[in-house]
Amino acid sequence: MRLKIAGLCAVLAATPVLAQERAIDTQRSTITIHVGKAGLLSAAAHEHWVSAPIASGVIDEGSAPRVEFQVQTASMMVKPDPKVDANTHDQIQKEMERMTLDTARYPEISFRSTQVEKVAEGQFKVEGVLTLHGAAKPVTVYVKHEGASYTGRSIIKQTDFGIKPISIGGGMIRIKDPVDIDFVIFSRPR
Repeated sequence: MRLKIAGLCAVLAATPVLAQERAIDTQRSTITIHVGKAGLLSAAAHEHWVSAPIASGVIDEGSAPRVEFQVQTASMMVKPDPKVDANTHDQIQKEMERMTLDTARYPEISFRSTQVEKVAEGQFKVEGVLTLHGAAKPVTVYVKHEGASYTGRSIIKQTDFGIKPISIGGGMIRIKDPVDIDFVIFSRPR
């Protein structure tokens, strides 16, 4: 009888910790990547915003907080720009898929936190590993938690992940190496 009670107590004690892990709400969560332009003739180029939908992931708010998620590169879409005609938009999308992301060889982008530190009320420093284009690199993100959402912004360099930014005309028009990543992540309700 003592063994059964001890086992039940162990399960009940573990339940609050397990209840802290929640799936990311992939329908409401968004990641948007801003790809800037540079070069002497950059006025003739276009800036792009790319939607990177989260395919799956979890947020754990328990005693050892963590977050991890995955993005399927084939699902990433260049957002329509009213200054760009449909054919140009389609070409930009194809170049992103083939030349930049190489979706056939690298079908997934993932992030896995290694440390989450509370820096102020509702604000966290999240350190982790971003795997992109076959390269795994450490990144640090500052995250704000309000209500049901986690928001933040990060900047990464494409070249850190083995991606060569597209350049035209000997660099007269080129994509900037740093890209801005903005995100709003929601966890599914319990």
